[in-house]
Amino acid sequence: MKLLHDYYYLRYTIRRSGIGVIALLTVFSLFISCKEPVEEATKTERYCLDDSFRKKVTLEPARLQPVRENITLTGIVQSNPDKVVPFTSLVGGVVSRTWFSLGDVVTKGEVLAEIQSSELNNLQSERKSLEGEIAVAERELSAVKSMYEDGIASQKNYLTAQSELKTKQAALENVTATLGLYGSSKGTAGFQVKAPMSGVITEKNITAGMQISAEGNTLFTVADLSEVWVILNIYAGNVTKLHAGQYVEIRTLSYPDKVFEGKITSISQVFDNEERVLKAWVVIPNEDQELKPGMSADITAKREQGEEAVSIPTGALIFNNDQNFVVVYKDDCTMEVRHVRLLGKNSGTAYVAEGLEAGEQVVSTNQLLIYERIKDNN
Repeated sequence: MKLLHDYYYLRYTIRRSGIGVIALLTVFSLFISCKEPVEEATKTERYCLDDSFRKKVTLEPARLQPVRENITLTGIVQSNPDKVVPFTSLVGGVVSRTWFSLGDVVTKGEVLAEIQSSELNNLQSERKSLEGEIAVAERELSAVKSMYEDGIASQKNYLTAQSELKTKQAALENVTATLGLYGSSKGTAGFQVKAPMSGVITEKNITAGMQISAEGNTLFTVADLSEVWVILNIYAGNVTKLHAGQYVEIRTLSYPDKVFEGKITSISQVFDNEERVLKAWVVIPNEDQELKPGMSADITAKREQGEEAVSIPTGALIFNNDQNFVVVYKDDCTMEVRHVRLLGKNSGTAYVAEGLEAGEQVVSTNQLLIYERIKDNN
């Protein structure tokens, strides 16, 4: 169209100046012959990287490697239920004092609270009474033994005295054991609540002055947090992609730069009715007790799909007109814009289905500048 425009322009000019048709054709032919080499030279001009820009260009080789998929899940940290002890009082009464708070670290046998109980008072009274009766029975046995040795008392009387003493001693042992079970010992005024294991107080429902009943609600809970569980939520679309024994990475908002590693211990076979997810759990060592019950967690499970594909960094991709391109580098003056079809992306890696071969090099930094310079020559 441009040549046609030029032709009519020359024809109009020559007519006005009085030049003939032959002269017109001659001039136009010379005009075309002068323009064509310039256009051809423009089309065949190659773009080369100069030394200064070449230092700013990074190359990455296309590699053949297994296709991996990252599955992102949510979860929450919980105590290991096998290492949690909820405490329920064996007697009713009134809490007179407590020595702990929620979140405290306690050791096994440490006194945590004291309860005044009428039932416990009756047992302590019974123990004192039995101790007095035993003292009397011991004196009687000693007297009968002397009389028996002197031939005054019969053997039957001696054996009866022995039996009565043993009966009272057995009753005292039973009461003492019951008091020990309740946490009370001789000289204490009430029922002493002692820590059943070493750990952290994760629940507290007891305060001074509180009325409690035997076998009532849980007063407090002690949990050993040296090992915790992370409960995962698995939605229906990921059920077939996860299995027991699969390794996962766990991150929390409290420790954004730290990754906790573990593996799926087990997966429930029943969907949670409320959340409509399958629950799975991961056992995590927690010696430093960084993970606390109730913490939310982000979980990443890595899955290999069983196939290999050419992979490149996602940073090397150029997205234009709903398509992906890469700049393939051969030398500083030989570069090519290549359309690629992707299988998918995962953690900074793009898997290529078509358009690139393993071993070829792609530009991964400043590739957009090169793309703009050479795309029209490909």
